[in-house]
Amino acid sequence: MSEPKNSTSAPPWRNFYGRIKGKTLRKSQREWLDEDLAALSPGAVDWDSNPDRTPLDLKALFGDRPLWLEIGFGGGEHLVHQAAQNRDVGIIGCEPYINGVAMLLGKLRREGLDNVRIHPGDARDLFDVLPPQSVARAFLLYPDPWPKKKHHRRRFVTPEHLEPLHRVMQPGAVLRVATDIPDYVRQTLYEVPRAGFEWLAEGPGDWRAPWDDWLSTRYEQKALREGRTPHYMTFRRV
Repeated sequence: MSEPKNSTSAPPWRNFYGRIKGKTLRKSQREWLDEDLAALSPGAVDWDSNPDRTPLDLKALFGDRPLWLEIGFGGGEHLVHQAAQNRDVGIIGCEPYINGVAMLLGKLRREGLDNVRIHPGDARDLFDVLPPQSVARAFLLYPDPWPKKKHHRRRFVTPEHLEPLHRVMQPGAVLRVATDIPDYVRQTLYEVPRAGFEWLAEGPGDWRAPWDDWLSTRYEQKALREGRTPHYMTFRRV
């Protein structure tokens, strides 16, 4: 996949398969979206606001702090945990599900963090405008499993997503992937190395142990209650 170039042409056709809204938002959540979300934007990401795909000004966002990226942050528990524990980095969270965005905004209000920005949309649009080799760490945690075989092409661990992710990550940058779906593990271990990442497993069982700084999410707790086994895979961008 070639690097995006400045252009006023129409945006590429990108079918987004996941849901973007769930149950009715509470009044407080609507207020957080109205009052806080715009101020936490990383900049012009969407095609209608940035048709030339001008790269984001990361220095204006975070100064000289390294950039981390969480792709699909769910309810935001892990993102807030990482931002609080690593105030010397800047983190962009990408999540199209507006209920999850509202949940994160509430957590950010309580924590008072200033090193987080939010893109409430498709990660592929964000990849377009991130400068090449700008991301020092990325997280893909319990992504939508799309369990039916005919839907596996919709998973994040496909070339359509992994190739632009590789472009925006620094050489040596770490990609963490967590899932409780065995077939997603299989596809991850096949597709991610093909996209230019090295799997850092040190032994046959180390991918069953969470990372030292891991915070279990509500999705993981549900998986454990239902008897599914989490897998924690670490890759390095070559």
